Amino acid sequence: MSNAEQDEFVEQVRERSDIYSVISRYVSLNQRSGKYWGLCPFHNEKTPSFSVDAAKGFFYCFGCHTGGNVFKFLSLIENISYFEAVKLQAERLGIPLPTKKLSPEEERRRREEKILLKCNTLAQEFYHECLIKTARGEAGRKYLAGRGITTEIIETFKLGFAPDAWEILLTKLTQQGFSAEQIEKAGLVKRRNDNSGFYDRFRGRVMIPINDIFGHTVGFGGRILVADDNSPKYLNSPETALFNKRNLLFGLDKAHLSINSAGFAIVVEGYMDAISLVAAGIKNVVATLGTAFTPEHAKLILRYARKIIFCYDSDEAGQRATMRALPIVQAAGAEVFIVKVPEGKDPDEFIRNRGKTAFDELIKNAVPLIDYQIDYVLAHVDTSTPPGKIRALQELLPVVAKVTGVNRNEYRKKIATALVLEETVVDEEWHRFSTYRNPPPPVVAKKISAPIDPSIKTSGETILRMVWNDSDLVSYVMATVPLDLFAAVHQEILLWLKNCADSGKHPNDLNAEKELSAQAFEELSRILLRQTDERRAIDVEAFEDSIKTLRYIRLKKQYTDLLAQAEEYMQSGNPDYLDKLNESLKIKKAMDDL
Repeated sequence: MSNAEQDEFVEQVRERSDIYSVISRYVSLNQRSGKYWGLCPFHNEKTPSFSVDAAKGFFYCFGCHTGGNVFKFLSLIENISYFEAVKLQAERLGIPLPTKKLSPEEERRRREEKILLKCNTLAQEFYHECLIKTARGEAGRKYLAGRGITTEIIETFKLGFAPDAWEILLTKLTQQGFSAEQIEKAGLVKRRNDNSGFYDRFRGRVMIPINDIFGHTVGFGGRILVADDNSPKYLNSPETALFNKRNLLFGLDKAHLSINSAGFAIVVEGYMDAISLVAAGIKNVVATLGTAFTPEHAKLILRYARKIIFCYDSDEAGQRATMRALPIVQAAGAEVFIVKVPEGKDPDEFIRNRGKTAFDELIKNAVPLIDYQIDYVLAHVDTSTPPGKIRALQELLPVVAKVTGVNRNEYRKKIATALVLEETVVDEEWHRFSTYRNPPPPVVAKKISAPIDPSIKTSGETILRMVWNDSDLVSYVMATVPLDLFAAVHQEILLWLKNCADSGKHPNDLNAEKELSAQAFEELSRILLRQTDERRAIDVEAFEDSIKTLRYIRLKKQYTDLLAQAEEYMQSGNPDYLDKLNESLKIKKAMDDL
Protein backbone atom coordinates (compact mmCIF):
# COMPACT_ATOMS: atom_id res chain seq x y z
CA MET A 1 0.00 0.00 0.00
CA SER A 2 1.51 3.33 -1.08
CA ASN A 3 1.54 6.43 1.10
CA ALA A 4 -1.09 8.01 -1.12
CA GLU A 5 -3.34 4.94 -0.80
CA GLN A 6 -2.85 4.93 2.95
CA ASP A 7 -3.70 8.62 3.25
CA GLU A 8 -6.81 8.12 1.14
CA PHE A 9 -7.88 5.18 3.31
CA VAL A 10 -7.37 7.16 6.54
CA GLU A 11 -9.31 10.10 5.10
CA GLN A 12 -12.17 7.79 4.09
CA VAL A 13 -12.40 6.31 7.60
CA ARG A 14 -12.23 9.78 9.14
CA GLU A 15 -15.06 11.10 6.96
CA ARG A 16 -17.27 8.20 8.01
CA SER A 17 -16.38 8.53 11.71
CA ASP A 18 -18.49 10.52 14.13
CA ILE A 19 -16.28 11.32 17.10
CA TYR A 20 -19.30 11.59 19.41
CA SER A 21 -20.51 8.09 18.49
CA VAL A 22 -17.04 6.62 18.96
CA ILE A 23 -16.30 8.24 22.31
CA SER A 24 -19.79 7.64 23.71
CA ARG A 25 -19.06 3.89 23.50
CA TYR A 26 -16.54 4.46 26.28
CA VAL A 27 -17.67 7.66 28.04
CA SER A 28 -21.11 8.83 29.15
CA LEU A 29 -21.50 12.26 27.49
CA ASN A 30 -23.98 15.07 28.15
CA GLN A 31 -24.53 18.06 25.89
CA ARG A 32 -23.84 21.54 27.24
CA SER A 33 -23.11 24.83 25.44
CA GLY A 34 -22.88 23.17 22.05
CA LYS A 35 -20.38 20.52 23.17
CA TYR A 36 -20.45 17.18 24.95
CA TRP A 37 -18.99 16.70 28.42
CA GLY A 38 -18.18 13.67 30.53
CA LEU A 39 -15.79 12.18 33.07
CA CYS A 40 -12.35 11.72 31.56
CA PRO A 41 -11.44 8.07 30.90
CA PHE A 42 -7.73 8.85 31.20
CA HIS A 43 -7.67 10.02 34.82
CA ASN A 44 -9.90 9.83 37.88
CA GLU A 45 -12.20 12.80 38.37
CA LYS A 46 -15.56 13.55 39.95
CA THR A 47 -16.49 16.65 37.95
CA PRO A 48 -16.61 16.32 34.14
CA SER A 49 -13.74 18.14 32.43
CA PHE A 50 -13.61 15.97 29.30
CA SER A 51 -15.07 17.77 26.26
CA VAL A 52 -15.97 16.61 22.75
CA ASP A 53 -16.66 18.92 19.82
CA ALA A 54 -18.43 16.76 17.22
CA ALA A 55 -18.40 19.51 14.57
CA LYS A 56 -14.63 20.05 14.71
CA GLY A 57 -13.81 16.40 15.39
CA PHE A 58 -11.70 17.04 18.51
CA PHE A 59 -11.73 15.98 22.16
CA TYR A 60 -9.84 17.55 25.05
CA CYS A 61 -9.65 17.04 28.81
CA PHE A 62 -9.08 20.23 30.79
CA GLY A 63 -8.04 18.12 33.77
CA CYS A 64 -5.22 15.93 32.43
CA HIS A 65 -4.66 17.97 29.21
CA THR A 66 -5.09 15.01 26.86
CA GLY A 67 -6.60 15.84 23.49
CA GLY A 68 -6.79 14.96 19.82
CA ASN A 69 -9.07 13.51 17.18
CA VAL A 70 -11.07 10.29 16.95
CA PHE A 71 -8.05 8.14 16.10
CA LYS A 72 -5.97 9.64 18.91
CA PHE A 73 -8.78 8.79 21.34
CA LEU A 74 -9.00 5.19 20.11
CA SER A 75 -5.23 4.74 20.24
CA LEU A 76 -5.18 5.94 23.88
CA ILE A 77 -8.28 4.12 25.12
CA GLU A 78 -7.35 0.83 23.40
CA ASN A 79 -3.59 1.27 23.97
CA ILE A 80 -2.81 0.66 20.30
CA SER A 81 -0.87 2.54 17.64
CA TYR A 82 -2.44 5.33 15.61
CA PHE A 83 -2.80 3.24 12.46
CA GLU A 84 -4.14 0.29 14.45
CA ALA A 85 -6.81 2.71 15.71
CA VAL A 86 -7.64 3.60 12.10
CA LYS A 87 -7.94 -0.10 11.22
CA LEU A 88 -10.10 -0.77 14.29
CA GLN A 89 -12.49 2.02 13.34
CA ALA A 90 -12.52 0.82 9.72
CA GLU A 91 -13.50 -2.67 10.88
CA ARG A 92 -16.31 -1.25 13.02
CA LEU A 93 -17.58 0.77 10.07
CA GLY A 94 -17.29 -2.13 7.64
CA ILE A 95 -14.70 -0.35 5.51
CA PRO A 96 -12.34 -2.89 3.89
CA LEU A 97 -8.62 -2.38 4.41
CA PRO A 98 -6.64 -1.44 1.30
CA THR A 99 -5.03 -4.46 -0.25
CA LYS A 100 -1.30 -4.64 -0.54
CA LYS A 101 0.90 -7.09 -2.35
CA LEU A 102 1.82 -9.77 0.15
CA SER A 103 4.77 -12.07 0.05
CA PRO A 104 4.00 -15.75 -0.63
CA GLU A 105 4.65 -16.48 3.06
CA GLU A 106 2.28 -13.68 4.17
CA GLU A 107 -0.38 -14.96 1.77
CA ARG A 108 0.00 -18.48 3.16
CA ARG A 109 -0.20 -17.27 6.76
CA ARG A 110 -3.28 -15.14 6.09
CA ARG A 111 -5.09 -18.02 4.37
CA GLU A 112 -4.22 -20.34 7.24
CA GLU A 113 -5.49 -17.88 9.86
CA LYS A 114 -8.78 -17.46 7.99
CA ILE A 115 -9.23 -21.22 7.85
CA LEU A 116 -8.44 -21.63 11.56
CA LEU A 117 -10.82 -18.82 12.48
CA LYS A 118 -13.61 -20.36 10.43
CA CYS A 119 -12.98 -23.78 12.00
CA ASN A 120 -13.15 -22.32 15.49
CA THR A 121 -16.31 -20.35 14.67
CA LEU A 122 -18.10 -23.44 13.34
CA ALA A 123 -16.89 -25.51 16.30
CA GLN A 124 -18.16 -22.87 18.74
CA GLU A 125 -21.57 -22.89 17.03
CA PHE A 126 -21.65 -26.71 17.04
CA TYR A 127 -20.76 -26.99 20.75
CA HIS A 128 -23.31 -24.29 21.65
CA GLU A 129 -26.08 -26.02 19.73
CA CYS A 130 -25.21 -29.32 21.41
CA LEU A 131 -25.54 -27.72 24.84
CA ILE A 132 -28.79 -25.84 24.43
CA LYS A 133 -30.73 -27.97 21.92
CA THR A 134 -29.74 -31.63 22.10
CA ALA A 135 -30.23 -34.54 24.47
CA ARG A 136 -26.45 -35.02 24.49
CA GLY A 137 -26.13 -31.61 26.15
CA GLU A 138 -28.29 -32.52 29.15
CA ALA A 139 -25.25 -33.37 31.26
CA GLY A 140 -23.72 -30.00 30.47
CA ARG A 141 -26.93 -28.14 31.26
CA LYS A 142 -27.23 -29.89 34.64
CA TYR A 143 -23.62 -29.09 35.49
CA LEU A 144 -23.99 -25.40 34.66
CA ALA A 145 -27.32 -25.13 36.47
CA GLY A 146 -25.65 -26.60 39.55
CA ARG A 147 -23.02 -23.87 39.33
CA GLY A 148 -25.72 -21.17 39.17
CA ILE A 149 -25.08 -20.41 35.50
CA THR A 150 -28.26 -19.12 33.88
CA THR A 151 -29.42 -19.31 30.26
CA GLU A 152 -28.54 -15.63 29.91
CA ILE A 153 -24.92 -16.26 30.94
CA ILE A 154 -24.73 -19.30 28.65
CA GLU A 155 -25.72 -17.02 25.77
CA THR A 156 -23.39 -14.24 26.87
CA PHE A 157 -20.33 -16.52 26.79
CA LYS A 158 -21.73 -18.86 24.09
CA LEU A 159 -20.97 -21.82 26.35
CA GLY A 160 -21.23 -25.24 24.76
CA PHE A 161 -20.88 -28.98 25.25
CA ALA A 162 -18.59 -31.46 23.52
CA PRO A 163 -20.37 -34.84 23.40
CA ASP A 164 -18.48 -37.88 24.71
CA ALA A 165 -17.87 -39.18 21.19
CA TRP A 166 -14.62 -39.72 19.33
CA GLU A 167 -15.24 -38.16 15.91
CA ILE A 168 -18.46 -36.15 16.03
CA LEU A 169 -16.83 -32.73 15.53
CA LEU A 170 -14.33 -34.15 13.04
CA THR A 171 -17.17 -35.50 10.94
CA LYS A 172 -19.13 -32.25 11.19
CA LEU A 173 -16.22 -30.08 10.02
CA THR A 174 -15.05 -32.40 7.24
CA GLN A 175 -18.61 -32.29 5.92
CA GLN A 176 -18.17 -28.49 5.83
CA GLY A 177 -15.19 -28.91 3.49
CA PHE A 178 -12.25 -28.77 5.93
CA SER A 179 -9.49 -31.34 5.81
CA ALA A 180 -8.53 -33.27 8.92
CA GLU A 181 -5.09 -31.61 8.80
CA GLN A 182 -6.69 -28.14 8.86
CA ILE A 183 -8.90 -29.10 11.81
CA GLU A 184 -5.82 -30.45 13.59
CA LYS A 185 -4.00 -27.11 13.08
CA ALA A 186 -6.97 -25.40 14.76
CA GLY A 187 -6.36 -27.63 17.79
CA LEU A 188 -9.77 -29.28 17.58
CA VAL A 189 -8.68 -32.83 16.77
CA LYS A 190 -5.62 -34.99 17.51
CA ARG A 191 -3.80 -37.52 15.36
CA ARG A 192 -4.05 -41.14 16.50
CA ASN A 193 -0.84 -42.71 17.77
CA ASP A 194 -0.78 -45.23 14.92
CA ASN A 195 -1.39 -42.47 12.32
CA SER A 196 -4.59 -44.25 11.26
CA GLY A 197 -6.64 -41.08 11.50
CA PHE A 198 -7.82 -38.35 13.88
CA TYR A 199 -10.16 -38.01 16.87
CA ASP A 200 -11.85 -35.09 18.67
CA ARG A 201 -9.63 -33.39 21.24
CA PHE A 202 -12.58 -32.30 23.46
CA ARG A 203 -15.01 -35.01 24.61
CA GLY A 204 -17.50 -35.04 27.47
CA ARG A 205 -16.69 -31.47 28.45
CA VAL A 206 -18.47 -28.17 28.97
CA MET A 207 -16.88 -25.94 26.34
CA ILE A 208 -15.84 -22.35 27.01
CA PRO A 209 -14.95 -20.33 23.89
CA ILE A 210 -11.89 -18.10 24.28
CA ASN A 211 -12.08 -14.91 22.24
CA ASP A 212 -9.63 -12.23 21.21
CA ILE A 213 -10.39 -8.60 21.99
CA PHE A 214 -12.54 -8.33 18.83
CA GLY A 215 -14.77 -11.23 19.90
CA HIS A 216 -13.35 -13.77 17.43
CA THR A 217 -13.17 -17.30 18.83
CA VAL A 218 -9.50 -18.33 18.73
CA GLY A 219 -9.52 -21.33 21.09
CA PHE A 220 -11.40 -23.25 23.76
CA GLY A 221 -11.23 -24.36 27.35
CA GLY A 222 -13.06 -27.56 28.26
CA ARG A 223 -14.23 -28.57 31.77
CA ILE A 224 -14.57 -32.35 32.14
CA LEU A 225 -17.77 -33.65 33.72
CA VAL A 226 -16.78 -37.20 34.59
CA ALA A 227 -13.25 -37.06 35.99
CA ASP A 228 -10.76 -39.87 35.53
CA ASP A 229 -7.09 -40.32 36.29
CA ASN A 230 -6.02 -39.93 32.66
CA SER A 231 -7.80 -36.65 31.82
CA PRO A 232 -7.16 -33.19 33.22
CA LYS A 233 -10.00 -31.32 34.89
CA TYR A 234 -9.55 -28.42 32.45
CA LEU A 235 -8.20 -28.79 28.93
CA ASN A 236 -7.16 -25.84 26.75
CA SER A 237 -6.62 -25.64 23.03
CA PRO A 238 -2.97 -26.13 22.08
CA GLU A 239 -0.89 -23.21 20.81
CA THR A 240 -1.92 -22.34 17.24
CA ALA A 241 -1.42 -19.48 14.81
CA LEU A 242 -4.38 -17.81 16.59
CA PHE A 243 -4.16 -19.10 20.16
CA ASN A 244 -1.33 -17.92 22.43
CA LYS A 245 -2.10 -17.98 26.16
CA ARG A 246 0.51 -15.29 26.88
CA ASN A 247 -1.44 -12.80 24.78
CA LEU A 248 -5.02 -13.66 25.73
CA LEU A 249 -7.23 -13.04 28.74
CA PHE A 250 -10.55 -14.82 29.02
CA GLY A 251 -13.51 -12.45 29.01
CA LEU A 252 -11.62 -9.30 28.04
CA ASP A 253 -13.69 -8.85 24.88
CA LYS A 254 -16.79 -8.51 27.07
CA ALA A 255 -15.22 -6.85 30.11
CA HIS A 256 -13.09 -4.04 28.67
CA LEU A 257 -15.82 -1.39 28.71
CA SER A 258 -16.77 -2.30 32.29
CA ILE A 259 -13.10 -2.21 33.29
CA ASN A 260 -12.80 1.23 31.78
CA SER A 261 -15.96 2.41 33.51
CA ALA A 262 -15.09 0.94 36.93
CA GLY A 263 -11.49 2.13 36.75
CA PHE A 264 -10.05 -1.27 37.63
CA ALA A 265 -9.89 -4.89 36.49
CA ILE A 266 -10.36 -7.97 38.64
CA VAL A 267 -8.03 -10.80 37.60
CA VAL A 268 -8.96 -14.38 38.56
CA GLU A 269 -7.32 -17.72 37.77
CA GLY A 270 -10.10 -19.76 36.20
CA TYR A 271 -12.84 -19.48 33.59
CA MET A 272 -15.53 -20.50 36.04
CA ASP A 273 -14.33 -17.89 38.53
CA ALA A 274 -14.82 -15.21 35.86
CA ILE A 275 -18.13 -16.61 34.63
CA SER A 276 -19.55 -16.87 38.16
CA LEU A 277 -18.57 -13.28 38.95
CA VAL A 278 -20.21 -12.04 35.76
CA ALA A 279 -23.32 -14.10 36.58
CA ALA A 280 -23.44 -12.30 39.95
CA GLY A 281 -23.30 -8.90 38.25
CA ILE A 282 -19.53 -8.20 38.48
CA LYS A 283 -18.53 -7.52 34.89
CA ASN A 284 -15.04 -6.01 35.09
CA VAL A 285 -13.37 -9.40 35.46
CA VAL A 286 -10.92 -11.40 33.33
CA ALA A 287 -9.12 -14.72 33.80
CA THR A 288 -5.74 -16.09 32.82
CA LEU A 289 -5.77 -19.26 30.73
CA GLY A 290 -4.15 -21.72 33.06
CA THR A 291 -0.79 -20.02 32.75
CA ALA A 292 1.24 -17.51 34.74
CA PHE A 293 0.37 -13.83 34.47
CA THR A 294 2.59 -12.26 31.78
CA PRO A 295 3.76 -8.74 30.80
CA GLU A 296 1.52 -9.09 27.74
CA HIS A 297 -1.48 -9.63 30.04
CA ALA A 298 -0.56 -6.48 31.96
CA LYS A 299 -0.39 -4.45 28.74
CA LEU A 300 -3.81 -5.71 27.67
CA ILE A 301 -5.45 -4.61 30.92
CA LEU A 302 -3.62 -1.28 31.07
CA ARG A 303 -5.35 -0.28 27.85
CA TYR A 304 -8.48 0.22 29.95
CA ALA A 305 -7.47 0.90 33.57
CA ARG A 306 -4.38 1.55 35.68
CA LYS A 307 -5.68 -0.37 38.68
CA ILE A 308 -5.57 -4.18 38.80
CA ILE A 309 -7.00 -6.27 41.63
CA PHE A 310 -5.82 -9.88 41.83
CA CYS A 311 -8.30 -12.37 43.23
CA TYR A 312 -6.56 -15.71 42.94
CA ASP A 313 -7.37 -18.80 44.99
CA SER A 314 -6.36 -18.38 48.63
CA ASP A 315 -4.56 -21.73 48.84
CA GLU A 316 -0.77 -21.92 48.77
CA ALA A 317 -0.63 -22.37 44.99
CA GLY A 318 -2.82 -19.31 44.48
CA GLN A 319 -0.67 -17.20 46.80
CA ARG A 320 2.50 -18.26 44.96
CA ALA A 321 0.87 -17.38 41.64
CA THR A 322 -0.08 -13.98 43.04
CA MET A 323 3.47 -13.32 44.25
CA ARG A 324 4.85 -14.22 40.81
CA ALA A 325 2.41 -11.87 39.08
CA LEU A 326 2.98 -8.84 41.30
CA PRO A 327 6.44 -7.75 40.03
CA ILE A 328 5.20 -8.05 36.44
CA VAL A 329 2.23 -5.76 37.01
CA GLN A 330 4.24 -3.34 39.13
CA ALA A 331 6.89 -3.06 36.40
CA ALA A 332 4.15 -2.23 33.88
CA GLY A 333 3.14 0.80 35.97
CA ALA A 334 -0.17 -0.46 37.33
CA GLU A 335 -1.73 0.22 40.72
CA VAL A 336 -1.89 -3.26 42.24
CA PHE A 337 -4.18 -4.60 44.96
CA ILE A 338 -4.87 -8.12 46.18
CA VAL A 339 -8.05 -9.70 47.50
CA LYS A 340 -7.69 -12.40 50.13
CA VAL A 341 -10.63 -14.78 49.71
CA PRO A 342 -11.37 -16.15 53.23
CA GLU A 343 -11.73 -19.74 54.35
CA GLY A 344 -9.45 -21.06 51.61
CA LYS A 345 -12.15 -20.65 48.99
CA ASP A 346 -11.81 -19.65 45.34
CA PRO A 347 -13.81 -16.65 43.99
CA ASP A 348 -16.35 -18.93 42.29
CA GLU A 349 -17.17 -20.82 45.48
CA PHE A 350 -17.16 -17.68 47.62
CA ILE A 351 -19.59 -15.69 45.50
CA ARG A 352 -21.96 -18.64 45.08
CA ASN A 353 -22.06 -19.13 48.85
CA ARG A 354 -21.86 -15.56 50.09
CA GLY A 355 -23.21 -13.43 47.20
CA LYS A 356 -22.24 -10.23 45.41
CA THR A 357 -22.49 -7.93 48.44
CA ALA A 358 -19.92 -9.94 50.37
CA PHE A 359 -17.62 -10.08 47.35
CA ASP A 360 -17.94 -6.31 46.82
CA GLU A 361 -16.78 -5.92 50.42
CA LEU A 362 -13.70 -8.03 49.64
CA ILE A 363 -12.90 -5.77 46.69
CA LYS A 364 -13.41 -2.70 48.83
CA ASN A 365 -10.89 -4.02 51.35
CA ALA A 366 -8.33 -5.19 48.81
CA VAL A 367 -4.79 -5.03 50.19
CA PRO A 368 -2.16 -2.81 48.52
CA LEU A 369 0.66 -4.66 46.81
CA ILE A 370 3.36 -3.86 49.38
CA ASP A 371 1.23 -4.89 52.35
CA TYR A 372 0.41 -8.21 50.70
CA GLN A 373 4.06 -8.88 49.91
CA ILE A 374 5.11 -8.06 53.49
CA ASP A 375 2.41 -10.32 54.96
CA TYR A 376 3.39 -13.13 52.59
CA VAL A 377 7.08 -12.96 53.53
CA LEU A 378 6.32 -12.82 57.25
CA ALA A 379 3.99 -15.82 56.94
CA HIS A 380 6.57 -17.91 55.07
CA VAL A 381 9.78 -17.12 56.96
CA ASP A 382 10.53 -18.29 60.49
CA THR A 383 11.32 -15.02 62.28
CA SER A 384 11.79 -16.56 65.71
CA THR A 385 15.58 -16.84 65.25
CA PRO A 386 18.22 -14.20 64.40
CA PRO A 387 19.03 -15.86 61.02
CA GLY A 388 15.31 -15.90 60.26
CA LYS A 389 14.98 -12.20 61.06
CA ILE A 390 17.91 -11.41 58.76
CA ARG A 391 16.44 -13.49 55.94
CA ALA A 392 13.01 -11.85 56.34
CA LEU A 393 14.58 -8.38 56.34
CA GLN A 394 16.58 -9.23 53.19
CA GLU A 395 13.40 -10.34 51.42
CA LEU A 396 11.39 -7.34 52.59
CA LEU A 397 13.83 -4.57 51.71
CA PRO A 398 13.53 -4.99 47.90
CA VAL A 399 9.74 -4.75 48.36
CA VAL A 400 9.73 -1.48 50.33
CA ALA A 401 12.92 0.17 49.03
CA LYS A 402 11.07 2.69 46.83
CA VAL A 403 8.62 3.80 49.54
CA THR A 404 9.20 7.37 50.77
CA GLY A 405 7.64 9.97 53.07
CA VAL A 406 5.01 9.12 55.66
CA ASN A 407 4.46 5.65 54.18
CA ARG A 408 8.11 4.82 54.81
CA ASN A 409 7.67 5.46 58.53
CA GLU A 410 4.56 3.27 58.61
CA TYR A 411 6.25 0.33 56.88
CA ARG A 412 9.41 0.73 58.99
CA LYS A 413 7.29 0.44 62.14
CA LYS A 414 5.36 -2.53 60.75
CA ILE A 415 8.53 -4.44 59.82
CA ALA A 416 10.28 -3.56 63.11
CA THR A 417 7.29 -4.73 65.13
CA ALA A 418 6.89 -7.97 63.15
CA LEU A 419 10.59 -8.86 63.44
CA VAL A 420 10.98 -7.52 67.01
CA LEU A 421 13.77 -5.18 65.93
CA GLU A 422 14.58 -1.57 66.76
CA GLU A 423 13.23 0.87 64.17
CA THR A 424 16.70 2.39 63.83
CA VAL A 425 18.08 -1.00 62.75
CA VAL A 426 15.43 -1.36 60.05
CA ASP A 427 15.99 2.24 58.94
CA GLU A 428 19.76 1.79 58.67
CA GLU A 429 19.42 -1.39 56.63
CA TRP A 430 16.76 0.27 54.48
CA HIS A 431 19.03 3.24 53.79
CA ARG A 432 22.01 0.97 53.06
CA PHE A 433 19.98 -1.15 50.62
CA SER A 434 18.49 1.90 48.86
CA THR A 435 21.90 3.53 48.46
CA TYR A 436 23.41 0.32 47.09
CA ARG A 437 20.56 -0.26 44.62
CA ASN A 438 20.02 3.37 43.63
CA PRO A 439 23.19 5.48 43.85
CA PRO A 440 22.45 9.23 43.72
CA PRO A 441 22.54 10.69 40.21
CA PRO A 442 25.12 13.36 39.32
CA VAL A 443 24.02 16.88 40.14
CA VAL A 444 23.04 18.76 37.00
CA ALA A 445 22.19 22.44 37.10
CA LYS A 446 18.61 23.00 35.98
CA LYS A 447 17.87 25.55 33.35
CA ILE A 448 15.11 27.80 34.63
CA SER A 449 12.86 29.21 31.93
CA ALA A 450 11.24 32.59 32.35
CA PRO A 451 7.47 32.31 32.81
CA ILE A 452 5.32 33.19 29.79
CA ASP A 453 3.15 36.28 30.15
CA PRO A 454 -0.46 34.99 30.52
CA SER A 455 -1.71 37.68 28.14
CA ILE A 456 0.67 36.35 25.45
CA LYS A 457 -0.74 32.86 25.87
CA THR A 458 -4.37 34.02 25.87
CA SER A 459 -3.89 36.28 22.86
CA GLY A 460 -2.07 33.52 21.00
CA GLU A 461 -4.97 31.15 21.61
CA THR A 462 -7.50 33.65 20.29
CA ILE A 463 -5.42 34.32 17.16
CA LEU A 464 -4.91 30.62 16.42
CA ARG A 465 -8.61 29.91 16.91
CA MET A 466 -9.49 32.67 14.45
CA VAL A 467 -6.90 31.56 11.88
CA TRP A 468 -8.21 27.98 12.14
CA ASN A 469 -11.64 29.27 11.09
CA ASP A 470 -10.26 31.63 8.41
CA SER A 471 -6.88 30.60 6.98
CA ASP A 472 -6.66 33.81 4.91
CA LEU A 473 -5.79 35.67 8.11
CA VAL A 474 -2.51 33.85 8.64
CA SER A 475 -0.54 36.14 6.29
CA TYR A 476 -1.86 39.21 8.13
CA VAL A 477 -0.80 37.71 11.47
CA MET A 478 2.67 36.82 10.23
CA ALA A 479 3.16 40.32 8.80
CA THR A 480 1.83 42.11 11.87
CA VAL A 481 3.14 40.18 14.88
CA PRO A 482 6.73 38.92 15.25
CA LEU A 483 6.69 35.12 15.42
CA ASP A 484 8.94 34.95 18.47
CA LEU A 485 6.29 36.73 20.54
CA PHE A 486 4.14 33.59 20.50
CA ALA A 487 4.75 30.72 22.90
CA ALA A 488 6.91 28.02 21.30
CA VAL A 489 4.04 25.55 20.90
CA HIS A 490 1.86 28.30 19.39
CA GLN A 491 4.65 29.14 16.94
CA GLU A 492 4.58 25.55 15.69
CA ILE A 493 0.80 25.64 15.20
CA LEU A 494 0.90 29.04 13.46
CA LEU A 495 3.65 27.97 11.05
CA TRP A 496 1.70 24.81 10.28
CA LEU A 497 -1.45 26.86 9.57
CA LYS A 498 0.59 29.10 7.27
CA ASN A 499 1.92 26.06 5.45
CA CYS A 500 -1.65 24.80 5.02
CA ALA A 501 -2.72 28.16 3.60
CA ASP A 502 0.29 28.39 1.27
CA SER A 503 -0.37 24.90 -0.11
CA GLY A 504 -4.13 25.45 -0.42
CA LYS A 505 -4.85 22.68 2.09
CA HIS A 506 -7.73 23.06 4.52
CA PRO A 507 -6.57 22.35 8.09
CA ASN A 508 -8.44 19.55 9.84
CA ASP A 509 -7.94 17.13 12.70
CA LEU A 510 -6.45 14.48 10.44
CA ASN A 511 -3.58 16.46 8.93
CA ALA A 512 -3.07 18.25 12.26
CA GLU A 513 -2.47 14.93 14.02
CA LYS A 514 -0.18 13.76 11.23
CA GLU A 515 1.93 16.90 10.85
CA LEU A 516 2.07 18.51 14.31
CA SER A 517 4.05 17.29 17.28
CA ALA A 518 2.07 15.48 19.98
CA GLN A 519 2.34 18.53 22.26
CA ALA A 520 1.16 20.93 19.57
CA PHE A 521 -1.72 18.63 18.57
CA GLU A 522 -2.98 18.44 22.14
CA GLU A 523 -2.60 22.22 22.54
CA LEU A 524 -4.59 22.81 19.34
CA SER A 525 -7.30 20.47 20.65
CA ARG A 526 -7.44 22.42 23.91
CA ILE A 527 -7.61 25.78 22.12
CA LEU A 528 -10.46 24.72 19.84
CA LEU A 529 -12.49 23.11 22.62
CA ARG A 530 -11.88 25.78 25.24
CA GLN A 531 -14.26 28.24 23.59
CA THR A 532 -17.80 27.49 24.78
CA ASP A 533 -19.41 30.32 22.83
CA GLU A 534 -19.09 29.49 19.12
CA ARG A 535 -19.77 33.08 18.07
CA ARG A 536 -16.84 34.22 20.15
CA ALA A 537 -14.57 31.78 18.27
CA ILE A 538 -14.91 33.93 15.14
CA ASP A 539 -15.10 37.30 16.89
CA VAL A 540 -13.12 39.77 14.76
CA GLU A 541 -12.96 42.29 17.60
CA ALA A 542 -11.39 39.75 19.96
CA PHE A 543 -8.94 38.80 17.23
CA GLU A 544 -7.88 42.42 16.66
CA ASP A 545 -7.57 43.00 20.40
CA SER A 546 -5.24 40.02 20.63
CA ILE A 547 -3.11 41.30 17.76
CA LYS A 548 -2.87 44.67 19.55
CA THR A 549 -1.99 42.99 22.84
CA LEU A 550 0.95 41.15 21.33
CA ARG A 551 2.14 44.24 19.46
CA TYR A 552 1.83 46.29 22.65
CA ILE A 553 3.91 43.75 24.61
CA ARG A 554 6.63 43.92 21.96
CA LEU A 555 6.56 47.75 21.91
CA LYS A 556 6.66 47.89 25.71
CA LYS A 557 9.78 45.74 25.78
CA GLN A 558 11.42 47.95 23.15
CA TYR A 559 10.42 51.07 25.09
CA THR A 560 11.84 49.68 28.36
CA ASP A 561 15.08 48.64 26.66
CA LEU A 562 15.54 52.09 25.04
CA LEU A 563 14.97 53.90 28.33
CA ALA A 564 17.54 51.67 30.03
CA GLN A 565 20.06 52.37 27.27
CA ALA A 566 19.37 56.12 27.43
CA GLU A 567 19.97 56.11 31.20
CA GLU A 568 23.18 54.13 30.77
CA TYR A 569 24.42 56.56 28.08
CA MET A 570 23.55 59.59 30.17
CA GLN A 571 25.42 58.28 33.22
CA SER A 572 28.49 57.52 31.11
CA GLY A 573 28.37 60.93 29.40
CA ASN A 574 27.51 59.58 25.98
CA PRO A 575 25.62 62.32 24.02
CA ASP A 576 23.71 59.67 22.06
CA TYR A 577 21.37 59.35 25.03
CA LEU A 578 19.15 62.01 23.41
CA ASP A 579 18.71 59.83 20.32
CA LYS A 580 17.69 56.92 22.53
CA LEU A 581 15.18 59.11 24.36
CA ASN A 582 13.67 60.29 21.06
CA GLU A 583 13.39 56.69 19.86
CA SER A 584 11.69 55.73 23.12
CA LEU A 585 9.21 58.58 22.73
CA LYS A 586 8.26 57.35 19.25
CA ILE A 587 7.72 53.88 20.69
CA LYS A 588 5.64 55.40 23.52
CA LYS A 589 3.44 57.17 20.97
CA ALA A 590 2.91 53.92 19.10
CA MET A 591 1.92 52.29 22.39
CA ASP A 592 -0.53 55.09 23.13
CA ASP A 593 -2.04 54.75 19.64
CA LEU A 594 -2.68 51.04 20.32
